[in-house]
Amino acid sequence: MPYISGEDLEYIRGEFEKLPRKVTVKLFLGEESPTGELLKELMEEVGAIVPEKVALEIAQEPPVELGLDKTPAIVLQGNDEDYGIRFFGIPSGYEFASFLEAIKDVAAGEAELEEEITRKLENIKEPVHIQVFVTPTCPYCPYAVRAAHRFAMASPLIRGDMVMAPDFPELSDRYEVMAVPTVVINDRVRFEGAIPEEEFADKVLEAVGS
Repeated sequence: MPYISGEDLEYIRGEFEKLPRKVTVKLFLGEESPTGELLKELMEEVGAIVPEKVALEIAQEPPVELGLDKTPAIVLQGNDEDYGIRFFGIPSGYEFASFLEAIKDVAAGEAELEEEITRKLENIKEPVHIQVFVTPTCPYCPYAVRAAHRFAMASPLIRGDMVMAPDFPELSDRYEVMAVPTVVINDRVRFEGAIPEEEFADKVLEAVGS
């Protein structure tokens, strides 16, 4: 049974056909698991929609240079350029829209941000790791995920992760995820809820002491 069908499939096809350049969806499965198998099936459907614009590559284990500490994981690249956009677990429910929007950003080679936020992120001088814990049914989570991914595209020092909390229960317990979205930045700053992007940027600067 397909995961994407009907009007959704036609909409996605139309969006993919308009992409200005090719995007590669790199899926790393890790150890065999039901989550990995479901994610593989979903990504195979995505990769078959317009393969000349969105191509799928599947591997068991990620290369060390990507710095992936868990699987299954998705990395999006455009022209072999890694923008630090990560999805851990299945981007299902509301997060499927985040996944599609991230593909469009990578294809464009940039993400829209207010000038003031861009200036703030330019002050970052050390690596930043943003983890956004989400669930499929949270309507507010995509705002936090999209912000993290846009920040990652704005600065080569930022990595933005969507972490599907139910798929990684031990990690969720470690960070005491009781509500979503829960955002953890460099293990130093933690907050809950979807906040305006400018406040989110301030949290990033707080995490690096800027």
